[in-house]
Amino acid sequence: MPVPVAPGRLPLLGHTLPMMRERHKFTASLRNNGDVVRVDLGTMRTYFVTNPRLVHELLVTKGSAFRKGALFDKFRPFFGNGLATSDGAFHRRQRRMVRPALHRDRVARYAEAMARATAELTATWRPGQVRAVERDTQALAVTIACQALFSTELDRRAIDEVRRSIFTVIRNGMVRALTPPLVGKLPLPGNREFDRAIGRMRGIVLDLVRRRREDGVDHGDLLSTLLDAQDADTGAGMSDQQVHDEVLTLLVGGVETTALALAWTFHELARHPEVERRVHAEVDRVLDGRAPAFADVGKLVYLNQVVNEVLRMYPIWFLMRRALVPVELGGVTLPEGAEVIFSPHALHHDPASFADPHRFDPDRWSPERAAEVPKGAFVPFGAGARQCVGNLFAQTEIAIAVATVAARWRLVPLPDKPVRVKFTSTAYPSDMLMTVVPRQ
Repeated sequence: MPVPVAPGRLPLLGHTLPMMRERHKFTASLRNNGDVVRVDLGTMRTYFVTNPRLVHELLVTKGSAFRKGALFDKFRPFFGNGLATSDGAFHRRQRRMVRPALHRDRVARYAEAMARATAELTATWRPGQVRAVERDTQALAVTIACQALFSTELDRRAIDEVRRSIFTVIRNGMVRALTPPLVGKLPLPGNREFDRAIGRMRGIVLDLVRRRREDGVDHGDLLSTLLDAQDADTGAGMSDQQVHDEVLTLLVGGVETTALALAWTFHELARHPEVERRVHAEVDRVLDGRAPAFADVGKLVYLNQVVNEVLRMYPIWFLMRRALVPVELGGVTLPEGAEVIFSPHALHHDPASFADPHRFDPDRWSPERAAEVPKGAFVPFGAGARQCVGNLFAQTEIAIAVATVAARWRLVPLPDKPVRVKFTSTAYPSDMLMTVVPRQ
């Protein structure tokens, strides 16, 4: 079956809202060309999968025929060979060793720290104060990730360095990955800033790992779990470098997802008073004035619907896979080595899967309607063997943080101060200025 060719080339870079809209318009338009469409990424020929059923095949039913694609090759020199970038037998081994650190029982233990960190942040708020909400959610996400990973006073230098460098690493790392290699070697301010930040984080985490090895004490945090992990088949543990790579993966993946989801959740609650009212009523009923615990997350049904809708509306732009062998998708045989792209943003805004997809509608995640969403149409954490191992941690953190804030506060946008959006791999709010108002 011939593969349709998309008109024009996929625009790669640009941080303005018009460019963001052009990118999304382009990727959304590809579904009009077919289920599998050839797209040129510069000089690279790729195959763009637009059909959610085929995305499910790509990630799940035929997932073993694919590995991470060219985008992840670009990340590996910076972020190491953690779960986000590794492949094959090594990925399976690492996933088995990392998974216990994020098991449901451990996440339940971290939930108390999540609620406490959120309460400590909001304790600094004053009625009528104007907050840059995206800065608060970034600071909160870093605090929670660091408390889960590093629990001792000896870890303070590592925590301070993460606070200083993590968002430089995340944002500039995506820009570096999407630009030609030659550009990344130029002495540009962004390149120098990124190189210094990633170098500092690499050094401080490796030093911490070595000191923990010498300490030999289980501190009950994620880092201790990674250091104690053993391969079930061989009994071997991780090297210092492998522990470093997984720590960096957990930090980058966990901090960005939750910080952005929290910021956009508060934004959407403020824009939709009836949704906000329902969230407040549910939080009041379930919590009855106390701090949220892990057991409460499943009871906050409507709040979880709101979070799902935020994850639907503000996902990553695109992800890649590479075919290990010739593989058939939707009647098209992809050759060995083919680079395959899918866009969570385009899938999440496909009117065939989501009616009126640009409307914020948490009720689309009611049990009855959610059951109608096609497989592969909603992939905020991926799917299959490479689904984000920290998805339960992230979802728990978002729900507990929102519930903690909603129990006491409303966040009201400043009039005539629209939120600016910066864009790399996903939409970053900038100047999300909101007034904190105590709930009556």
